[in-house]
Amino acid sequence: MEYENSIKTKFKKLWMYYIIQSALAAAALLTIVLILGRDRMVVASAIGATSFIVFAMPKSISAQTRNVVGGHIAGLISGGIFLAVQLPFAIECAVAVAIAIFLMVALDVEHPPAAGTALAVVINEVNVDTVVAILLAILILSQTRYYLRHHLRDLV
Repeated sequence: MEYENSIKTKFKKLWMYYIIQSALAAAALLTIVLILGRDRMVVASAIGATSFIVFAMPKSISAQTRNVVGGHIAGLISGGIFLAVQLPFAIECAVAVAIAIFLMVALDVEHPPAAGTALAVVINEVNVDTVVAILLAILILSQTRYYLRHHLRDLV
């Protein structure tokens, strides 16, 4: 009962931020999906998870530009390794995610959705255009959060 009341209290206090920040996420994702195109929707799913962190938890460490950009670059690198190294598909997927996790924690750029980027790179066998599109997408998200950081609230 107390938990239910705290949800109602939080919603009453932040309802406008819920709407605005959800709309901002939708606008950013619309732009990103238009850039990536329908062919690269597996990559867009990792970007969708990033948009949740950026717009619902903008004050978290995972939402910081360094982590968003650095994490996705780690994911791109770890997935890209398997464009040159041929292993059974299941092993490529698992090891790409493991390498992404290792790089993110070793470089202090933890961003959980970036593990999905590593997986998407292995699944899609991305090309240079896709890498550029991913980098553009994460820059759009991270810079939107950066410039609006004084107006965004943590919603979770």
